[in-house]
Amino acid sequence: MAKLLVTGGAGFIGSHTCLALLEAGFSLVVIDNFSNSSPEALKRVSTLARLQLSERLQIIEGDIRNLEDLDEAFSISHEKVKAVIHFAGLKSVEESISNPLSYWDVNVKGTFCLLEAMRRNQCRTIVFSSSATLYGLCETVPISESSLVEPINPYGNTKAAVETLLADLYSSEPNWRIASLRYFNPVGAHPSGLIGEAPSGTPNNLFPYLNQVAIGRRKGFEVFGGDWPTRDGSPVRDFIHVMDLAEGHCAALKVLFNEEPQMLKVNLGSGQGYSVLEVLKAFEKESGIKVPYEIGERRAGDVPFSVADPSLAMKRLSWKTKRNLSEMCRDSWLWHQANPFGYRN
Repeated sequence: MAKLLVTGGAGFIGSHTCLALLEAGFSLVVIDNFSNSSPEALKRVSTLARLQLSERLQIIEGDIRNLEDLDEAFSISHEKVKAVIHFAGLKSVEESISNPLSYWDVNVKGTFCLLEAMRRNQCRTIVFSSSATLYGLCETVPISESSLVEPINPYGNTKAAVETLLADLYSSEPNWRIASLRYFNPVGAHPSGLIGEAPSGTPNNLFPYLNQVAIGRRKGFEVFGGDWPTRDGSPVRDFIHVMDLAEGHCAALKVLFNEEPQMLKVNLGSGQGYSVLEVLKAFEKESGIKVPYEIGERRAGDVPFSVADPSLAMKRLSWKTKRNLSEMCRDSWLWHQANPFGYRN
């Protein structure tokens, strides 16, 4: 099978996708600066894939903004890199509002440097980790790929900017094969409990914060707004199990390899929306723990509804989600029980 370069492969989505790619037979080179991830995640991926760490999985500690690091990643073995799976980037909406320069530097400049390195190394196939955040305050739900791209925060702006960069590149050099995967809300963990979401510092996402309250690391859970125009006043989101998401990357890569050069923009979501309070109840049922919570102020940059229309993913990628909310809660709780401090255990 082909050799792939995975940027940010030690992160939450990256590590689960690395496992899915290894199980599909690919060889991987992972480049990660470990700013919000751990090398331990890749060791556990290797264990789950039943590999020696250097067998079909090579790791470079480096930064995608550093051209020397990128050239090392492309030349680490005699086998040519056939495609790139691009996860590396910053991803907190709240942090992007307070520190937009870092987000433009890492997410946009970093992708620019990566694309230059790809062209230098005759690699023109890329799967990009985009986000439903770029849809902003979408009036129509569920959200399709034809919905307007109107982000309302710097994080979403950087994802939209990278998609524009990719579109311009494809227009000028139509031999590129590009898939931009617009994720909705990845949650859960591998059912083994060996790999999962392990943010540094205070979590920005719902599930890791919820789990940290349940295991006693934090005192209470805050719901950001109880006056949204939803069925119970809390925000409604389309949650997707991270293993479903990982399999979506494999499906996109298969299409790019087997079809003519193209640029795909595809939602990856379930099409099912759950409110934050509904998720809280489902988590309490799976964990058997009552989670204390309070209703707080709305968070800057948030929207009331974000639910995917996943029909294009089924049509073009032959992909759809398989795992339900109960499995998301169960697997996430299993991971946090076994790893209360993430990979720092």
